[in-house]
Amino acid sequence: MAASSKIMLLNGPNLNMLGVREPALYGTDTLDDIRANCLAKGAALGLQIDFRQSNSEGELVGWIQSARGDHGGIIINPAAYTHTSIAIMDALIAAELPVIELHLSNPLRREAFRRHSYVSEVARGVICGFGGHGYELAIDAMARIINDAGDGA
Repeated sequence: MAASSKIMLLNGPNLNMLGVREPALYGTDTLDDIRANCLAKGAALGLQIDFRQSNSEGELVGWIQSARGDHGGIIINPAAYTHTSIAIMDALIAAELPVIELHLSNPLRREAFRRHSYVSEVARGVICGFGGHGYELAIDAMARIINDAGDGA
């Protein structure tokens, strides 16, 4: 049976402030700009992108749990929850779906406290440091993962 062509793409806290929050670090694209690019990229690959953002850890956990039944994978930019949320890590494990961790900046080039990621411990891969373009790279990678699963790999 082929994996679902629906991808949950989650964005954590403060990403709703993109375009105005530290543009030198995060760029000038808004989250709406990134969402539009993701939907277009997904459509070009025959994927449905379920794009969401929340400042609430509990809401993100609930969405991850709900993905288990009808999504082929999860792409997540957990933002600050990257470094603090065992709850998000546990939800990703329980979802039993391929996970790609995503960041606009490169956390390894930033403050020391940003260099540990609970999400990386359960992610198939990490894409970071490419700004908004990283989202399209993550969708490409997830498409490959889903297609490989559908081929019985």
